Amino acid sequence: IFSMDGDSPDLKTFAKYAKSNEYCLIVDEAHAVGVLGNNGEGMVPLLKLEKDVFARTVTFGKGFGCHGAAILGSEDLKDYLVNFAKSFIYTTGLTPHSLATIITAHEFLDELGKAPRTLLFENIEYFKKQVASHKLEACFLPSDSAIQGCIIPGSKNAKEVANKMLDKGFDLKAVLSPTVPVGQERLRICLHSYNSKEEIGLLVKLLASYM
Repeated sequence: IFSMDGDSPDLKTFAKYAKSNEYCLIVDEAHAVGVLGNNGEGMVPLLKLEKDVFARTVTFGKGFGCHGAAILGSEDLKDYLVNFAKSFIYTTGLTPHSLATIITAHEFLDELGKAPRTLLFENIEYFKKQVASHKLEACFLPSDSAIQGCIIPGSKNAKEVANKMLDKGFDLKAVLSPTVPVGQERLRICLHSYNSKEEIGLLVKLLASYM
């Protein structure tokens, strides 16, 4: 899931193309782990592409609520990185507290099952319906994920709307150029399983009034 647009690539086609051309496909699952899959394992396991992907990077700082990251791959890849990856060799190991947090987050995902993720995707669907009812579809990037991008061209304009939303209790981040192309400045909206329908409805209603 791309952090700025909220969209996703056709991983099956990517994997097939990489395999036929003897390329190594690396997939960043930062925004998918904890959300996609039967137990939040990410998009690659969901599509059963583990054997077709050279490596996956996952972060523990988003869905897992901690920090740090991991690279998932073959034993040969692991041995190589342990011995030759300077960014790994010269970094500080995770603390026992961080490791305990990550392990607990894994257990929590298994214990909760699909319920929170089901709520999240219901909220995403409800959000998109509210956007349509307020005729704002042209302002939003296509996304079926929790990340929704509302395009507000011009850094000044994006920041102004973000500040107005903050005054109403909605902490939406204005993403400005050069992080995104000039004219593609936006508000980055992150939906959650615990957001109520009332909150989502008010958020879209306020956006419509400010835009």
